[in-house]
Amino acid sequence: MGVNKMKRTVFLLFLSICMMSACTDREKKQQAHESEVHIPVEQSNNDNSGTTMKQTEILQQIKDQIPADFPIKMPTTIPISQDAFLTATTRTEGNQVDIIFYESKENMPINDIRLKKSATVIGRLIVKQYKNAEGASAQIAFDNFSQNGGQKVDLGYNIKGYQDAGAGSLWTGWNEGRWAIATHTRTDNPEAGIKLAKQVVEYLESHMLPIPKQYGMAQLDVYQTGNLIVWQDKKLVYTLDSIKDPLKAIAIATAFYQ
Repeated sequence: MGVNKMKRTVFLLFLSICMMSACTDREKKQQAHESEVHIPVEQSNNDNSGTTMKQTEILQQIKDQIPADFPIKMPTTIPISQDAFLTATTRTEGNQVDIIFYESKENMPINDIRLKKSATVIGRLIVKQYKNAEGASAQIAFDNFSQNGGQKVDLGYNIKGYQDAGAGSLWTGWNEGRWAIATHTRTDNPEAGIKLAKQVVEYLESHMLPIPKQYGMAQLDVYQTGNLIVWQDKKLVYTLDSIKDPLKAIAIATAFYQ
């Protein structure tokens, strides 16, 4: 009888140890999981696009290369491919500044002569200063699409677009604040223009375009040619072009919002 009690005691002790061990393992796994979820992992210095801080430094370096007599604003980020490096060329002539943003497979200095041959153009930013705000305002092709007429289309988020066709082209235009935005497609592919317009409207629900003084306009092309975004900042006019992807063009424009 004493032997049986001892066996039961040993068995219960063994079972208790197993349960404690299992609980400890679960706690360790839970702690590891929580650590993985809540602790951010630093990106390698070799990672491109690095972090936002990395791009901020690069964009500031680009700005420092510009000997302009007037202050210009730069985007806070530029969307680039994974494992690519951001760089640029700059040119200042009179009252105009030209910046071409590039992405490259290797880390190349700003204004490196090799960029034109070995890097890929992301887009171009032109900033021009005019004598007065009236002269700058004359450069903005602003439209109030609700007054221009055209076939109404629902773009979502209580925004109405207006379609206008001519010479094989179909435009879907709408206004957001002091911005006039329009997508372009061909008349034989009308749904593509509406789809792009809805994508832009949805994106702008969570991102802000720069506040123009006085107006801004964007022309976005389904076929990734002729994307153009222009806005006024008093005597300055900002122009973004040479950006193939229309959604990337909008993303870069919203990076100017301050």
